[in-house]
Amino acid sequence: MKNRKLTLAAMTAIAPLALTACGGGGGSASSSGEVESLSVVDYYNNEPDKTLVQEAIDRCATELGVTIERETVPGKDLIQKVLQRASSQTMPDVLMLDNPDVQEIAATGGLSPLSDYDVDTSGFAQGMLDAATYEGEVYGLAPTANTLGIFYNPELLGAAGVEPPTTWDELKAAAEQLTEGDQYGIAFSAIATYEGSWQFLPFMWSNGGEETDLTSPEVAEALALWKDLVDSGSASEAVINWSQADVKDQFVAGKAAMMVNGPWQIPALQENPDVKFASVQIPVNEEGQTSIAPLGGEVWTVPVTGDDAKQAKSAEFVECMSNDENQLALAEARYTVPTKTALAEEYVAKVPEMESFTEQVANARSRTGQLGEEWPEAATVIYNAIQLALTGKAEPAEAFEQASAG
Repeated sequence: MKNRKLTLAAMTAIAPLALTACGGGGGSASSSGEVESLSVVDYYNNEPDKTLVQEAIDRCATELGVTIERETVPGKDLIQKVLQRASSQTMPDVLMLDNPDVQEIAATGGLSPLSDYDVDTSGFAQGMLDAATYEGEVYGLAPTANTLGIFYNPELLGAAGVEPPTTWDELKAAAEQLTEGDQYGIAFSAIATYEGSWQFLPFMWSNGGEETDLTSPEVAEALALWKDLVDSGSASEAVINWSQADVKDQFVAGKAAMMVNGPWQIPALQENPDVKFASVQIPVNEEGQTSIAPLGGEVWTVPVTGDDAKQAKSAEFVECMSNDENQLALAEARYTVPTKTALAEEYVAKVPEMESFTEQVANARSRTGQLGEEWPEAATVIYNAIQLALTGKAEPAEAFEQASAG
């Protein structure tokens, strides 16, 4: 996290250079001022996502009458790549960012607000708009989103006479009943990274806990739930080392009857015909509470390059990437959820296995909605507190205070 913060601080100093760049994007414009090409940078460098996103890019290129010069970089390298390009005044015309990064980059002055181009942002899931908003301005749009839910093996639950859980008490009872031999009732990722924090948020938020007060009883109750699951043997002690991919592997191997995970795992689950799965929303502490999970997904933005014509055309491209056709096509192909709420019914009719995740996205929240660029610090406190509690070094009620002081 320290290196990441230094990078963003350096970008703040460098960003004004980008503001003075003339035609900073890698594309070209004709002498009449008509934009002929746009440069795009994203991190979809792995298949099948790279090709699926390319299809959406191609549709927009055709619609706008431009050619696209696309560069894909690994996600872990994207921020550094942006920093380098800002320094050399070669920012791309269109930049895709992971949604928690948008506010941090917008704060540098390196992005252009969509209101400058009259882009229509109505009808989008509020949580994703919150993620793309900085100081009251929306800086990008996301075609689709993802989130977390509970996957379960319906055959195992049926054999045990267990219903998919909707409350914490039901979750604990189901997990206990489904634990036998080398099979745990539930698996989740409590690793000491942002993944661990991401997986904890639904339990914290649904119980009324807030990242603005991590020492509240509501947050401690959510951590106590996780500790109870581990201490009772319903979840493995190894959850403190498991990534979300590891959790999926446990489920596929039949070593977990339920798991906390996201719809991006569905293709891998479908590769194993012997693995049966269904999903429900994250359980709440008490009936009547709303299940609230974090929003994942990528936001397409317009960097400030100094070329007004190209920035305007880039805004059209960003709007096109999130039109109804692209939202439905990308969501269906990638097991993500359209961010326009009016598309939910049509989408679920096409992809019924995404019903619970689509419902979850409707109430999902942005990780940066309250803390903005300070979110990474809170995320670090969260995963450190989880580690303290699950390894017995602190009780849930004290773990967050101890992690904050560390």
